[in-house]
Amino acid sequence: MKRRFNKLLAYCCFALLWVTSLFPMWVHYIFSDIIYLLLYRVAGYRKATVHRNISTAFPEKSLEEWRQTERQFYHWFCDYLVESIKLMTISEAEMRRRMVFKGTEQIERLWREGVSCGVMLGHYCNWEWISTLPLAMTKQGVCAELYHPIENPDFDRLFLYIRQRFGSVCIPMEETLRHIVKYQREGKPLVIGYIADQKPNWRNIHLWVPFLNHLTPVFTGSERIIKRTRQAFFYGDVRRVRRGYYECEFKLIEEHSEQIEDYQLTERYMQELEKTIRRDPALWLWSHDRWSRTKEEFDTRWYVKDGKVYEKMTEEEYAKMMGWRSYWKH
Repeated sequence: MKRRFNKLLAYCCFALLWVTSLFPMWVHYIFSDIIYLLLYRVAGYRKATVHRNISTAFPEKSLEEWRQTERQFYHWFCDYLVESIKLMTISEAEMRRRMVFKGTEQIERLWREGVSCGVMLGHYCNWEWISTLPLAMTKQGVCAELYHPIENPDFDRLFLYIRQRFGSVCIPMEETLRHIVKYQREGKPLVIGYIADQKPNWRNIHLWVPFLNHLTPVFTGSERIIKRTRQAFFYGDVRRVRRGYYECEFKLIEEHSEQIEDYQLTERYMQELEKTIRRDPALWLWSHDRWSRTKEEFDTRWYVKDGKVYEKMTEEEYAKMMGWRSYWKH
């Protein structure tokens, strides 16, 4: 019964989103302005997290500048929501006008040489629209992106439909290497998008880098895959030209990634991402609790041996210790 209910719910959501997506873009932006009022002014969705992230990332700015960036962030985030819905039915011609890719000739050159390419990006501008890259490429290679499958299989099919509508291939993150090797054996070079600015789990923290005024734990799995499969390393620099129009420039950072020392590619990626964010701060996903894991807590609770992370103090033990420390401070 529960399975049937979830299936019906998924179909109803799909139908509602499909009908909504048929409206012209200017109507979607009216919806976006209404959602902004509800999300920011009424519900205050994650306002404390957004304010804390922006104020600590840019301590040199004034309170009014922080508030302005917050308002701009919520406006953009609501645009991102409606633009992602529009992706269900938008035409190829309109998509080509609204999402422009630059630097694709470098990827095409590497494809002709049989070399696959890895592109690191952030949760910046409309990352869902990056899946339309096949519209700007030839058919000699495969455009792919990594994703986390949704637990509900019906909703998973819905999002796969949206993301693969223009020819992009979604690869489950746990099966990344298997799929890459399969395509390479078939003589099909790839370009794979890695959105690598999420917060890693404690056991996956192998690198801390300075990023937006914080010592930040970062994923290194994307770099390991890129180096292991000998992909050329690109950074995807995305910008918003105006409302509803974006550009993504592929910047070749290192053609022979396997020759670079460990973590240097990830460090370079984080440096490039910070430049992008500082250029227009409002367009990054500030609602994500990015800096809840600190180096101090990591050093207290965890240790690294032979490249693996092990727990030496549980979260409960750490909380108890911190409670005692707070007590003695008083």
